Formats: sequence, structure tokens, C-alpha cells
Amino acid sequence: MTGQDLLAPLGKAFGPKIQNKNEFRGETTSTIPAGDLHEIAAFCRDQLSFDYLIDITSTDNYGEEPRFEIVYHLYSMPHAVHLRLKLKVPEDSGAVDTVSDIWPTANWHEREIYDMMGIKFNGHPDLRRILMWDGYPFFPLRKDFPLEGLPSEMPDVAFTKVTPLEGGPFVTVPSTETSKDREPRARPPEL
Repeated sequence: MTGQDLLAPLGKAFGPKIQNKNEFRGETTSTIPAGDLHEIAAFCRDQLSFDYLIDITSTDNYGEEPRFEIVYHLYSMPHAVHLRLKLKVPEDSGAVDTVSDIWPTANWHEREIYDMMGIKFNGHPDLRRILMWDGYPFFPLRKDFPLEGLPSEMPDVAFTKVTPLEGGPFVTVPSTETSKDREPRARPPEL
């Protein structure tokens, strides 16, 4: 069965709710309204055999409205077909329905998106930070979050002042030193 054959019922069942459909390199991307996510995701799993949620990603389109975009990467193991569901989320609502009841692995993906972007998932069983500490007031993957970081009032948990990114966070110098000593922020500026 081809991807087109497998996805034909999706277009028939949801017609106008599929706002845009793109085909690229044998993979289909469908843009859907955020309010219809749960219904369409359940249909994809139950009727089209998309039994594997590979990933959920998010994008911050700072300066545009709607600001956020969430992409669900699905895979049908029986048919070896990929499908992406894209939806746009306005900053003021900043919430979509969870799909963790459809694909349990969505639990951690949704928590990470909440933690890094601030997008909430209605009906999520345990929506709390997964990478940053409780009480951290910022969302580090938003485009308006400064690259140099923000001051923290939590000593011994994170930097207590803005930390410069001298040379970038991943630039190191080859040596036999430990990674802590090779990291640019650990080295004094060269004279």
C-alpha cells in the first residue's frame, strides 16, 4: 500500500479540516486546525494504523501570528508510511489538547515543549517542567529569550549571573584536559 492510498481516507473523513497538504520525498505533511488535533490523531492511529509517534517538535515564529507551530511526526509500522501533522498555536491561547492518551510517548514530548516553549497541553496527566527546575520563570527555546541567558536567583542550581558565551557553547580546544577545562567559559580571555 502506498502512502497516498493509506492517506486517502484522511482527506475523505476530514476534507476541509485538512488546510494544506504537502508531499515531499514520499512523506506527507498535513496542516490541521489546533482544535481538531485530538480527533484527527485518534483517526490516524485507529483507522490508518499510525501506531508510532516518532516525535513532537515546536517552532517559535516570533513576530508572526500565530506565533507557534507544533509538528507531530507519525509512522505506520505495518505500512512503512510517514505522516506529519502541523498545527499553529496563537501565543494568547498557547494551549492544545494532549495526545498522550493516544500515544503514551507524547507525555514526555509535550512536557519538553511546555518546558522549553511555554505551550500548554490541555488534559495532560502531569504537565510540569522536565528539564528546567520548578519555578523557573522563562522558556529558553523562545526566540525572545536572549542567547546570553538571564540572571537566576537560585545559587548552586544554575549560574547566578548572566554567563557570556565566549566562542559559543560548543567550541572547545583540542587537548588532554577535562571537558570542563576545555569549555570556552572556563578559560580566561586570551590577552
